[in-house]
Amino acid sequence: MPDERYKADILLVVAHPDDEGAATPYLARALDEHKRVAVVFGTRGSSGANEAGAEQAAALGEVREMEARNALTTLGITNVWFLAGKDTASQNVLQSLANWDHGESLEQLVRLVRLTRPEVILTFLPGTFIGEDHGDHQASGVLATEAFDLAGDPASFPEQVAGPSKRLEPLLENLRPWQTKKIYYFPDADREGIFRGKGPEYSVKEISKSSKLPYWRIALDSFRAHQTQAKSFLDRLAQMDEAQIEKMATSDSFWTEALHFVLGKSLVGGSVTGDIFEGLTPGALAFARPEVSPEPVRPELSVELAGPYSFYAEFRRAHGLTHLPHPEPPEIALEGSTTMVIPLWVRNRTSKMQEISLAASLPAGWTVESGSGKFTVAAKQVAATRMEILLPGVPENETKKPEPQEVTVRADSNGQNLGEIKLRVELRKRALPQ
Repeated sequence: MPDERYKADILLVVAHPDDEGAATPYLARALDEHKRVAVVFGTRGSSGANEAGAEQAAALGEVREMEARNALTTLGITNVWFLAGKDTASQNVLQSLANWDHGESLEQLVRLVRLTRPEVILTFLPGTFIGEDHGDHQASGVLATEAFDLAGDPASFPEQVAGPSKRLEPLLENLRPWQTKKIYYFPDADREGIFRGKGPEYSVKEISKSSKLPYWRIALDSFRAHQTQAKSFLDRLAQMDEAQIEKMATSDSFWTEALHFVLGKSLVGGSVTGDIFEGLTPGALAFARPEVSPEPVRPELSVELAGPYSFYAEFRRAHGLTHLPHPEPPEIALEGSTTMVIPLWVRNRTSKMQEISLAASLPAGWTVESGSGKFTVAAKQVAATRMEILLPGVPENETKKPEPQEVTVRADSNGQNLGEIKLRVELRKRALPQ
């Protein structure tokens, strides 16, 4: 039987202290309904800013861990764990996974799933979208998905489910495999239309049965613990009366807009937009390996996006998530006056060397720095290449919301068009590195 001290109905998996805020109003609702909640953070957020003190780096990580624990304690959540991931400031999920020691972090998370035995996992939607698009957010979603598929498999990390061989066992953990029944995602994208109707929606304006406050207000009160992240905002908040706080929250939709989740998988049926706990009954679920969609058929000679873009195509296929919303064409928001890298795979399945030509069609003021022109790929080989684009600057006094612009990379071989690769790119004054 599970250890009732740690048994969870919901396991929230996020990247940094304060990321729990993406789901805090729903967690408060779930606690009202007597659900048990546990939280796992991938990192301690040690590369972030510090508005409250002088601490930086590892010391800041220690402070932010305590802020996260204090924030969750205000809700009544005390089962909180931190993986050993390192805070990584980029939009590239592959960099985050590498810097988190992917295999080690996955082992830790599988262990926590087997300890807490959640009915449902909530996490960030793994994918690239114009928005914050933080690679660490994506990494938490990737790891949570992998743990969802692996924790029930007795052949995955078998030392965790092996019985003790000694009276005081130093290595084998004596846990039990556990198959979580549902996984839901929440995005950090700017546009939300492609996520509507893909899962349940919850109002944050309803009144909590236990605190008699609206759920958005409970979330705001919990956020007060994150002084290093937002001390200037929290100091202003402390000077407001109730009417001013309500006016601020209703004018800033971040606090009061409804929460939209995306259903990743349900192993117990139920409707897509039904309640998160629809169809759930207590008890263990038999493990079943996820079905892997067949690999797409490719022509003998092809060029395609590499990096996170090709990774996510493989990830969705490998985990039975081809239904998840993803942008077509792929998209990203980048800081002006920087270099955009377009990673490419060139696949030559023919029996002889092939010459490939790459050219880019760009918006006015954008310049190819490298990667265009002709090169050869040997027979039966896959080559990695990249095109680098110098982006124009964004005026500091620009007030209009930027519109995404389209970049097209065309590939040819011996006069034959191999296809076009398109990207939607939004230029910003500030953005995470690519």
